[in-house]
Amino acid sequence: MAFLVAYAFRVLAPGLPQAALDLCLAVTLAAWALFAVDYAVRWRLSGQRLRFVRKHVLDTVVLLLPLLRPLRVVKVYEAVLRRRGEPRLALHARVIAYSGLSTLLLGFAGALAVYQQERDAPGTTMPTFGDAVWWACATLTTVGYGDVTPVTPLGRLIAVGVMMIGMALLAAVTGTFASWLLQVFSREDDERPPGS
Repeated sequence: MAFLVAYAFRVLAPGLPQAALDLCLAVTLAAWALFAVDYAVRWRLSGQRLRFVRKHVLDTVVLLLPLLRPLRVVKVYEAVLRRRGEPRLALHARVIAYSGLSTLLLGFAGALAVYQQERDAPGTTMPTFGDAVWWACATLTTVGYGDVTPVTPLGRLIAVGVMMIGMALLAAVTGTFASWLLQVFSREDDERPPGS
């Protein structure tokens, strides 16, 4: 959260005194350094060397692009898929809640990142942060109205990432809900007397 807040201040309030902008940069870099230390410690403790990087691709991507840190909810989703037995509504509800929160955080981070690239670009359709938030909502929900679009190459690259994240998180929520329903229906079928 500190990383995201500091980054948001740097993007949304460039008119702050230089000391405040420097503090935001220091917080951003310190948070990034903590992410790197966390990754390095887990890598070292695993004893897997390069295999750790291959097995933990998501963690590696999150280290390189810290704004994607909320994507670590994917690990929670995978844990739900591996569970067997009784339907666990609380666990499924948590995955849906984490996915929803991740979507909000990633939408905000995507809006910040694309706004930073697009606000001063010639021919921009995102002169305000509100336009960038509208674009992020339309993109994450896979609606994509097309009224607000990035015009810079880096803005378009960010857009591709936001599209992929939107589809993945939508699939995670839908899959979790469907999995819970299947478990409930399967249990009901098992409890019926034969021939009914």
